[in-house]
Order: sequence, then structure tokens, then C-alpha cells
Amino acid sequence: MWRRIFYLIGFWLLLFLSPVSANNLPDYDSDGVPDQDEINIYSTDPYSRDTDKDGYSDREELLAGFSPHNPKPVSLADNDQDGDGLSDFWELRFRTNLIVADTDGDGINDGQEIEAATNPREAGKAKLPMRLDIILSRQELTYWLDGVKFKQFPVSTGKPGTPTPKGHFTVVNKYPKAWSKPFGLWMPYWLGLDHGQFGIHELPIWPNGYREGADHLGKPVSHGCIRLGIGPAKYLYDRVDIGTEVNIYY
Repeated sequence: MWRRIFYLIGFWLLLFLSPVSANNLPDYDSDGVPDQDEINIYSTDPYSRDTDKDGYSDREELLAGFSPHNPKPVSLADNDQDGDGLSDFWELRFRTNLIVADTDGDGINDGQEIEAATNPREAGKAKLPMRLDIILSRQELTYWLDGVKFKQFPVSTGKPGTPTPKGHFTVVNKYPKAWSKPFGLWMPYWLGLDHGQFGIHELPIWPNGYREGADHLGKPVSHGCIRLGIGPAKYLYDRVDIGTEVNIYY
């Protein structure tokens, strides 16, 4: 009889003292976020349902897109809990630590590493994988970094008489300023594709100094190249290496 009583007591103690589960994983604070995710992904308190004590559980805030670390109603996209220049929204996508400015401890904060396209999770200067997608129907270039859709820029691709080729390409060369013999103009921040037959570059400059206007962006008016605006062209040129994958489709 006493043995049965001890078993019953042990059962109820185990039931009440053990963490509950979320998706069949331990969830000590019963907030709906598994303990391992609180520790390894969100950097929230696995022993408190409401890490920032604002009256909303960590799960409620995450599902609504708000920071579970900031008691103010601030979205993940607008909150930078560790002040590293990378918002919590991007920290989650790049799998960096939301509350540690330098995840890999290499002396360069996460925001600087992502902007430089280097790996913020591994000490050193290893580049993150990247690719460029150009959607002709949208006149838009997407910059993918480490599998994350990081930035999008308007472009101007080829007009009907000189269409931009569709297909899969790689960057074969790059020059700060390339010269177009057929059309007699300069193409700043050149990223050459298809043996250098066409490429990605900043709005072109004519020999007299006239630059094609930014009002061309979003319209297919080029001679076949992919034109970028002032700023985005240099941004990509500084980060994209020879060999980078480029996909062009309708």
C-alpha cells in the first residue's frame, strides 16, 4: 500500500514539476515556444512566459511580429536589441544572436558582417553565398544573401529591339568603369555576364557627361544590359564576386 502511495506522489510531482511541451518539445514556461528555440533562436527566457514583462507571452509577440525583448510595442523589423546595426527581423533570418552584437566573437559586429556579405556566425572573413535574380516582368533585381531575400532594386532591362537574354549565368568579369564600343558610352560598376556580351551596370554615361536618367528605372529601355540606379550598382559591385550566380527570367 505504501509503495502505491509513493508511486502516486512521484507521478504527481513529475507531472507538476516537469516542463510541458510545445510541438512535443520541452516548454518549461508553457508559453508555446520550445525551450531549445528560446535559448538557441530567440534568446528569450525559457523560464518566463513573458520575457520583457509587457503582458504578452513570447509566442504571442513573435507571432504578431513584435519583439519579445522590448516592453514597448516595437516590431522585430524596428528593434535592434543588441545595437549591432542588424534588426531583430534580420537576425532571425541570418540565424545570428539577437542579444549579442558579435555572434562569432571576431571583433566585427553582425550588422557590419552582413553588409560586407561575410559570415557573422563564423570567425574570419568567409563570404556568404549569394545570387542575383532579375525578373523582367517586374523590372526588379533581387539580391539573395545566404538564402535570404535581402534587398530588391528597380532596374531597366532591354527594350523589345534589344531584349535582355533569359537564362542562368555567372559573373565572368567586373570593372569599375567599362566602355561600350557598339553604343559609345561608359557603364560604371560593370558586372559582365555571358562572356562579357552583356552585363549589370549603373545608369550609363555618354562621353559628353550626360547620364541616362533615373526615370528609366522600372522600364525596359536598355540595349540589353541590366541598368541599376546610382547607389545600388556600387553596392552590388562592392559585394558580388566573379562566379556569382545570376538568374534572368520573365
